[in-house]
Amino acid sequence: MTEKELYTTIVGLKNYEGSKVFKIGSIVKLVKETDNEYDLEAIACEIKYIGKTGYIANSVSTVTKGTMSAGRIYDKIKDISFCEVKFVSKDSVIAKVLSEKEIEELQKENPDDSFYQSQIA
Repeated sequence: MTEKELYTTIVGLKNYEGSKVFKIGSIVKLVKETDNEYDLEAIACEIKYIGKTGYIANSVSTVTKGTMSAGRIYDKIKDISFCEVKFVSKDSVIAKVLSEKEIEELQKENPDDSFYQSQIA
């Protein structure tokens, strides 16, 4: 049985570097912000060498149809996970959440890169 692919929307881009830093196929780190006072299910998005670039959408007004909110994927990912950019628009990004197997492959391909190796127990 294959895992169902999860897609999500990255928003808040204008508060950081905008959409120009996102490239189709690039990897984005997803980091649960357990101490976020505004959203108990906040998932920050980071790009290597840049840092925080937005958040996973968690509102009916920001989640793109056909993608999942932060609340829907929160219990399906580890404290640190990854996604791959699939579509980029001016105000949001749609990305595929990587499976555990895909994350393992990514880490094997980048054994000395702390961006990909960081895991919270």
